[in-house]
Amino acid sequence: MKPLIAVALSGGVDSLVAAKLLILQGYPVIGIHFFTGYESADAGISRKQVIARLSSQLEIDVYPIDITQVFKETVVDYFVRTYQSGCTPNPCMVCNMSIKFGTILEFALQKGASFLATGHYARTFSDPDGNIHLLKGMDPVKDQSYFLSRMTHRQISHACFPLGAMVKSEVVRLAGQLGLVPLNHSESQDICFIHGQTYGQFLAGQEGFAAVPGPIVDTTGKLVGKHQGLHLFTVGQRQGINCPAAEPYYVLRIDRDANQLVVGFKSQLLTLSFRVEHINWISNAPNFPTRVQTRVRYRSQAVSSTLVPADALSSVIVELDTPCPAVTPGQGAVFYREDEVLGGGWISIRD
Repeated sequence: MKPLIAVALSGGVDSLVAAKLLILQGYPVIGIHFFTGYESADAGISRKQVIARLSSQLEIDVYPIDITQVFKETVVDYFVRTYQSGCTPNPCMVCNMSIKFGTILEFALQKGASFLATGHYARTFSDPDGNIHLLKGMDPVKDQSYFLSRMTHRQISHACFPLGAMVKSEVVRLAGQLGLVPLNHSESQDICFIHGQTYGQFLAGQEGFAAVPGPIVDTTGKLVGKHQGLHLFTVGQRQGINCPAAEPYYVLRIDRDANQLVVGFKSQLLTLSFRVEHINWISNAPNFPTRVQTRVRYRSQAVSSTLVPADALSSVIVELDTPCPAVTPGQGAVFYREDEVLGGGWISIRD
């Protein structure tokens, strides 16, 4: 008998198709829809109606779970706290590890499920020794393995990604053939809890958050302008600096201690090495030094690199073969060997 699989149903086309594929493959399936308290007010339907529509489309039981408090404490507060520290957060990485394959996975296991399926474009495989490995999705444009890199080996062993071998156009076409109608038709955004406002506006509205104006300086320390709050900027940003110069300024560094925005020219954004901390190795840490491909943000190409140990197995220095622009403290650095995700950590220092 096939194991029971729970599907995290957002209401989007990807999770609906993932669930339907499992049903057509003969798996017993239940759905889980979670409410974060940050849903868009434009949805226009009640929580009860959301569950009813998902259940009727797929003809399965769909269980609601209210995670308002844990989502705020784990994801939203992390987002605010990271900006306050002068770094740039990556809430999707935190959510996948702590919420989707943390809180939601545990809820699924309590319901008797053996696996939690999602609409992520990623793959897993089991080697002859029974170890589970995380791989890139087959769609190079939609591959979401980067956001899953902080999952533990246990979490991956309970994960199921039915769309991993598909491309987005196939999924959309299949949804139409199967008569599946998503509750929301827009593509999921990186920051699901911000609607109709900028990051800066959202942060300014959070309790205890205060924007503190300060100086904008170049790499020599020369004053070139004034900023209205460091939370409005990230490394590599060009817009919003508004300081005249012979060529455009870009954000090079955010100095939280001095409340300074350090700017420079595009060529100064390039870096050859940086430190990564709090690394999650999905299996065992490799022997150092080791050769990998490193991705420093979701939309960037992975760069051939060497990892050398820092002061612990959870910290490394990444030495890139070719310079990479806008390496940003607070963002995730994810390490690959061909299609396999070895692990990922947080960028802390760039040279």
